[in-house]
Order: sequence, then structure tokens, then C-alpha cells
Amino acid sequence: MDLNKEYITMSIKTFGELIDWTRKLHEHLAHCLAQGANQHKEERARMLLEYLAAHEAEMERVVGEFERTASSQALKTYVPYLYAELEQRPIRTHRIGDVPYGSLSIDDIFREVFDFHDQVIDFYRQLSNEAQIPEAKELLGALLAFERHDAMRLARQTGSINEF
Repeated sequence: MDLNKEYITMSIKTFGELIDWTRKLHEHLAHCLAQGANQHKEERARMLLEYLAAHEAEMERVVGEFERTASSQALKTYVPYLYAELEQRPIRTHRIGDVPYGSLSIDDIFREVFDFHDQVIDFYRQLSNEAQIPEAKELLGALLAFERHDAMRLARQTGSINEF
């Protein structure tokens, strides 16, 4: 898969395409983190990157489930403001620049990954506030709750890494 490492853009017209795009974001981040794990010289950072890569791969799988279980009406709903919103505020997987995860400190790895999740949460919050159709609002609310919950769970699970 050839994805732009800065951010993934595509023409998103429906909520179904939005979910697929979100799934690809998590897939892309998992790939970048796994590459970083293979390249990092510090053992703790490699372990963290491996864990985060597996976590993002699981996120990709769960987001894919939303696509399979959501109402077909919500998935097919056309949302003209999605593409414009992404053009204005693209979600970036590498805010520190062109530095691969294999070169980042543990603190910078955390900063990057949590920043990514914050961007996704903010994006879904914005979309949820603008949704008009009940099925779409419900779907966005579920995606937003999932992303929030997962970010909190990830913070709890990785919070003790600096204690070692």
C-alpha cells in the first residue's frame, strides 16, 4: 500500500467512505509503527512501538467492523463537507516532520501517537456536531465514543512504560 506518510487524503463523499478512510489511517499508523520497531536501537522503544503497532492493527480491525454493522442508509449518506474538512485540517501521522518512528524518543513516540488520536477524535467530534440525519449522527457518535475510549485505554496501558 502506497500511502502518503504525512496524511492520507482521498475523496470522501459518504459515511461508508469515511469509515474506510479511518480504517486506512489506523492501518497506515500500524505500518509506520511496525517499521519503527524494526529500526529502533533502544529496546524499550522497540517494545513500545511493537505494542502500539499491534494496537493500531486491532483498531483497524474494529473500525472495519463498523463498516460491516452500520446501517446501509448511514453508510450511503452523502456528506459534502467531509472532503472540505479534511482539506482544511488533514490528519497527520507524523507531526514531528520527516523523522521515522525508529528515530524518535519514547516521549516523542507517545506525543505523536496521542496527537494522532486527538486529531481523529476532534475530527469526529466536529462531524458529529454537523450531522443532520439520525443514523449518521448515531454512527458518528459511536465512532467518536470508540476513538475516545480507545485513546483512554491506550493511555492507561502505556502510562507505566517510563517507570522502568
